[in-house]
Amino acid sequence: MEIFPPIPLAEWRDCKETLHRFAQVVGKIRLAASVRRNHWWNVPFHLTGRGITTRPMGQAEGNPFTIDFDFVGHQLVAASLDGTVVSFPLSGRSVASFHRATLDALAVLGVRVDIPVPSPFDLPDAARPFAEDTEHAAYDPVQVNRYWRVLSQVALALEEFAADFSGKGSPVHHFWHTFDIAYSRFSGRHVEQPAEADPVTREAYSHEVISFGFWFGDDTFPEPAFYSYTAPEPPGLAEEPLVPGSARWVARNGSHLAVLRYDDARAEADPYATVLAFYDSAYRAGAGRADWDVAGLACPGGITDQHLAAPPA
Repeated sequence: MEIFPPIPLAEWRDCKETLHRFAQVVGKIRLAASVRRNHWWNVPFHLTGRGITTRPMGQAEGNPFTIDFDFVGHQLVAASLDGTVVSFPLSGRSVASFHRATLDALAVLGVRVDIPVPSPFDLPDAARPFAEDTEHAAYDPVQVNRYWRVLSQVALALEEFAADFSGKGSPVHHFWHTFDIAYSRFSGRHVEQPAEADPVTREAYSHEVISFGFWFGDDTFPEPAFYSYTAPEPPGLAEEPLVPGSARWVARNGSHLAVLRYDDARAEADPYATVLAFYDSAYRAGAGRADWDVAGLACPGGITDQHLAAPPA
C-alpha cells in the first residue's frame, strides 16, 4: 500500500465539501458537549483504526457518549456508556439529512445537545443552517477512504515527530473547522493578544507556539500540503532554510507558512522521511529565531531520562 497515495483536490472537491460539513455537524456537538480544554484541545477529532472519533463526552449528563465516523464501513456510529449503539450509512445523504439523522441517533441514546450556532463555521455558506443544506450530498466511499488513509499516515508521521519534544505539546488531532490535522509545540511563554482578537484566536494563541500539520487543500491553496508556522512570527523567519529544497515560505495573512506540497513529498525517494525532515527544519527555523531552548526541550526517541538514553555499557 502506498504510504501517501495521490489525492488531488480537484478529484474529490465536491465530496470533500460534503464531508467537511458532516464533520462540522459532529464537531459542533463535540464543542457543546465536551469539557473545555486549553487551546481548544477538546474540540478536534482523533483517529481510530476505522476513521475518526469525538472520544467520550457529555459527562455532565451522566451517560457519556461518543460519535465515530467509520470510513471503512461508511457509517456514523453513536454509542453511549450504557451499551446502546445507533448507526446509519453516510452515503446518499445531504448535509440536511445527515444533520437530522445524527440528532435522531442521539435521541435514541437519550442525549440532547443544543448547538448554539447550527450552521457551518468559516465556510462560504456559514449563514445557511445545516438543516437546510440539501446542496452538499456528494459522499464517495472510495474518495473518503483515501482521505482517511492519508490522514492516518500523516498522523503517524506527526506522532513520530512529536516524540522528540519534551515540552508542552498538543495531541495529534484533526480539526473539523479547517479540516486539517495538526500538532503544536509550546515554549511556555505567554503572548498578550490584541483587544480586538476574537475568542477562538485568543485561546488558540495565548502562548508562543510552533504548529505543524497537513491540509487537503481549499480555495486559498488548492492542493494538499504539509505546513508549519510560528506564532507570533519572529523577525527573519522566512529567511531560514527549509528541507527539502522544494519546500518554501508562503506569505499568508500577514505572516509566513512553511509549505511542502504533498506531491513534492511523494516525488522524493523516501516521502515519509522527507516529511519528518521538513517538520524538523521548520521547527528549528521558528525555535531558533524565537530563542527557544531547543536542546533543553529535546528528547530524541521520546526518552527524557538520560540514563535510559545512554547506550548500554
